[in-house]
Amino acid sequence: MLRTLYAKLSLVLFLLLLGIGLLYALISSSLTKHYLQEVNQQFNRDLASKLVADRNLVAEGRLNEPALQETFRQYMVINPSIEIYLLDRDGTILSYSADPGKVKRKSVSLEPIRAFLQGRGEYPLLGDDPRSHDRHKAFSVTPVPSAEHPQGYLYVVLRGEEFEAVEEVIRDSYLNRLSAWALAGSLGFGLLAGLLIFHLLTRRLHRLSADMDDFQHSNFAVHTPYTGQPGSAPDEVDRLGLAFDQMANRISTQLDLLRDQDRLRRTLVAQVSHDLRTPLASLHGYLESLQLKEAELSPVQRSEYLAIALRQTERLTRLVSELFELAKLEAQDTRPSPEPFSAAELAQDVVQKFHLGATRRGISLKMSPPPALPLVYADIALTERVLDNLIENAIEHTPAGGGVVLSLGRKGQCVQVDISDSGRGVADRDLPHIFTPFYRAEGEKESNSHAGLGLAIAQRIVTLQGGEIQAVNKPDGGSVFSFTLPLEQL
Repeated sequence: MLRTLYAKLSLVLFLLLLGIGLLYALISSSLTKHYLQEVNQQFNRDLASKLVADRNLVAEGRLNEPALQETFRQYMVINPSIEIYLLDRDGTILSYSADPGKVKRKSVSLEPIRAFLQGRGEYPLLGDDPRSHDRHKAFSVTPVPSAEHPQGYLYVVLRGEEFEAVEEVIRDSYLNRLSAWALAGSLGFGLLAGLLIFHLLTRRLHRLSADMDDFQHSNFAVHTPYTGQPGSAPDEVDRLGLAFDQMANRISTQLDLLRDQDRLRRTLVAQVSHDLRTPLASLHGYLESLQLKEAELSPVQRSEYLAIALRQTERLTRLVSELFELAKLEAQDTRPSPEPFSAAELAQDVVQKFHLGATRRGISLKMSPPPALPLVYADIALTERVLDNLIENAIEHTPAGGGVVLSLGRKGQCVQVDISDSGRGVADRDLPHIFTPFYRAEGEKESNSHAGLGLAIAQRIVTLQGGEIQAVNKPDGGSVFSFTLPLEQL
């Protein structure tokens, strides 16, 4: 029942208005009663003294008892709203105009009487009600027979029992009922207006909640963008909707990335199985031939078979090693240990390492004289691995008589290393995938021992060190592989 914010707000508003109505009725009743008592007491302040003067209750300096009794009798008929009591100087009730069976007190407190006569305190000033042990009422009082020689007090209760009975009847009159209905109508109108306002304020939140439910039920595939109120300043709901849009887009992107990674993982497993199967099958075939035809093979043939089997084991060992290396880089288990060093010196050492092998294949490998360059801040061993992979890749794809050139230069806050070859280049359709694991350009030989991992490893290492790597084709043939290393921050 109260599962929505709108329902909860509506209940809170109803209870709040109900509480306000009850509090208003209570305060209004109390204030009205207080106001009437104050007005009545102010208006009838001298009633007791006027009764003494007008009714000739004092004669020859003494209280006229017969006149007092006649006053009691007449006022019970003429003005039953008041009750008259005669008190002695201690507050004891001597006689009264009320019904004898209903007077419960034998005396009244003199403290309010003295305060009244001395003009102390604020109106309404309440005194004891002789008809009750705990009730207090507005009164008028005067000393008798005179203020100079008081023998007692004429104590007039302004709102007697008859007055209260009439008041009870009037309280249920048309005017009071009309006031109650007016109050109820006002609160009802406030409730309806509040419900409408709450609906207008929560409809965007309700729509956003529905969009979230739709997004969840669609298995996080279908996202409806949140649209706020045009032309108005964004509030908390708009900011929540914007945050949900960003979160939904991020979730969708992550899910797409997970799907791509899962697809790549499946492809990787298939490619790894294929690349491992090829050298294993070749190794198994030649070893099986050596075993079955050992007596028929000449020493030269046996030596050739063993050499082929050895090359396949070397290829298999290298492939497994690269797989482990790539897996460690993907899992970020390999952490670079950067330090400042000269990129030119490291590049020269790597060129010297591959110089003899390139010369044997009829390929010219050289390094262009580098300009004065600042030190770079990177991991020496990982950077050397990148240079090894790129130079080896360049030599692999350069025909005999061609050349590979390594050059260095400054690029912003980095040093850029270029490895240029004079091979056939990379097809335009293959350039976006050149650093993908196990990717081979179309037409590449199956026997290529690199298995498409060298460039992927180089790309992961460069990215891990905060650099960039790319491959482009040269207009005159061949390709250029470039990567950057960050400079040492002084």
